[in-house]
Parts: sequence; structure tokens; C-alpha cells
Amino acid sequence: MVSKTKKAQIIKEFGKNEKDTGLAEVQIALLTDDIKNLTEHLQLHKKDITSRRSLLKKVSQRKHHLNFLIRNDFERYKGIISKLNLRK
Repeated sequence: MVSKTKKAQIIKEFGKNEKDTGLAEVQIALLTDDIKNLTEHLQLHKKDITSRRSLLKKVSQRKHHLNFLIRNDFERYKGIISKLNLRK
């Protein structure tokens, strides 16, 4: 889970304003941060099945958001991929 200050910072960086949480780039950035945190957690706690399921769900959600950007605005897709250093 992302802290309030970290979430506000991500929204400010990727959104148009601080209340713009529905933008695809903001959603992808928040999910990416959650994925990184869960990955670190699972490296320490290998048998935590609930967190593993949550990680797979978040990866799937991020994939759907990225596919939405590919279909609708490829330039925004390339921008978010380069900012977050995602492999694609």
C-alpha cells in the first residue's frame, strides 16, 4: 500500500493536477509503485500466497491500463513507459 504522501507525489507528477486520479498514467504509476513494494515483500516472505495473488492482480490491472493507452494514444503510452522504465 502506498503512503498518502507518496501517492500525492505520484499524482502530482503524472496527473494534470493533484485531484486527477483517474488518468491512465496516474493509475499505471500507482500500480507500478504497488507492484515494486509487493515484489520486495515477496522476496522476504516467499510463502505469502495472499500477497502473491494481490501482486498478480495488480500486474493484470496495469496491463489493461497500458493496453488502453496503446489503443487510444500511443504517444502517451511511450511517455509513461519511458518515465517508469517498464519493459515493452
